[in-house]
Amino acid sequence: MVMFDPHLWRRQFPILERKVHGKPLVYLDNAATTQKPLAVLDAERYYFEHFNANIHRGVHALSQEASEAFEGAREKIRAFLGAAHVEEIIFTRGATEAINLVAQTWGRTHLEAGDEILISAMEHHANIVPWQMLCEMTGARLKVIPMDERGVLLMDRVDQLLTARTRLVGITLVSNALGTVNPVAEIIRKAHAAGARVLVDGAQAVAHVAVDVAALGCDFFVFSGHKLYGPTGIGVLYGKKELLTAMPPYQGGGDMILQVTFEKTTYNQIPYKFEAGTPHISGAIGLGAAIDFVQSVGLENIAAHEDWLLQEATERARRVNGLRIIGTAPGKASILSFVLEGIHPHDIGTILDSEGVAIRSGHHCAMPVMDFFSLPATARASFALYNTLEEVESLFRAIERVQKLFLG
Repeated sequence: MVMFDPHLWRRQFPILERKVHGKPLVYLDNAATTQKPLAVLDAERYYFEHFNANIHRGVHALSQEASEAFEGAREKIRAFLGAAHVEEIIFTRGATEAINLVAQTWGRTHLEAGDEILISAMEHHANIVPWQMLCEMTGARLKVIPMDERGVLLMDRVDQLLTARTRLVGITLVSNALGTVNPVAEIIRKAHAAGARVLVDGAQAVAHVAVDVAALGCDFFVFSGHKLYGPTGIGVLYGKKELLTAMPPYQGGGDMILQVTFEKTTYNQIPYKFEAGTPHISGAIGLGAAIDFVQSVGLENIAAHEDWLLQEATERARRVNGLRIIGTAPGKASILSFVLEGIHPHDIGTILDSEGVAIRSGHHCAMPVMDFFSLPATARASFALYNTLEEVESLFRAIERVQKLFLG
């Protein structure tokens, strides 16, 4: 365990000082959204108080300052992901929109009847439904890499499922329902050898795992700001420059054009070709501040602390009679999903909330995962840099209360 004091960093998160139902908040729903540090709150507030203006369209001082801050955030994201070119960074509303953008632009121009898309059995709905929609439009076929009872992908099946007709592989780096960290570098290598492109869903990964898109070699990478201590409503699509340049626009409107007449429109260059309309300016600035914050803490420090908490929570969970951990891969990040015998996960979540403990209960937008384990839902505790061992203990005291209430 590295020397890391979460209590020091907790001071940067005002919401963690509040109480819920008269009890100190224990926030363990970080896989759904993380809380925001003062650096992010201050960055957004400063924008609104000092240079709130639309970007790229004004010669006045406020517009120029807003544009500089917005594009500065894009550069921070480029460096954070290890992208070669700043124009490879596209701002979106989130990871979901980023995946849909790729499906509706690259996908519709590259797939036809008989082609194949390969995803994994542990994908979030956002990395399933857009590809199903694309298959319905083009006549392509969706195929799935299976997993075992631990929540580990069966990698020996990847070579069998990749064919000459595979056009794209969509794979999550970290499962939001299981916590599994997938071997995406190996999958990318195999997919490229078969002539397929690869989109990596990094929504659950970027707050826990260092990402270098150039080293990975992925063709597309997506994530959402709100899972990285940043604002909601802002996300990122990374795409290789040559692919983005050749892709048609996703939406039409302001800033994605160079010239408009009633006869013809000439589209802007990347990244602006994919950023129609006024963007989430404050959100992009806030995301840049979130990246600065994470880097000031140190992603390696964060990952080591979260892994320690996960190991402690896992050991505690194994000692609870009637508790079954869902997702026992040897490589996991920050997520403990579980069920209690004879108690519905929604009841678990409700009672834990009465104790001030916030977890997530449900299918986690991963219904095929629930179906695989023959479950309607799970309870999911997920950890962040500000969580403590005391909060892990609070979680299991609350679980004991759940069992006493329901089982006597």
